[in-house]
Amino acid sequence: MDMNQMMHQARKMQAQLTEAQDAVAAAEVEGSAGGGMVKVTANGNGEVKSIVIAPDVVDPDDVEMLQDLILAAIADASAQAKAIQDDKLGGIAGGLGIPGL
Repeated sequence: MDMNQMMHQARKMQAQLTEAQDAVAAAEVEGSAGGGMVKVTANGNGEVKSIVIAPDVVDPDDVEMLQDLILAAIADASAQAKAIQDDKLGGIAGGLGIPGL
């Protein structure tokens, strides 16, 4: 592969990377816990955008359960965001054909 071809491929990969990053940032995922009693909405980067808690799950005598449900819903949303990142960004570096990328 000559240098011009490699530079062309690098520019193409950069454009694909930018497009994939934009798609990840625009994606929205929803994690839930407690059968949907706690829902967390995040973007594809894993940034939490909102939390919705069903009034039925709010028990002043069991705050720890609510805390656990919130953490579980955030973990669920984060896992979904990671899957989107892997899907959109995972194969881009392999396109250059450079060992180690």
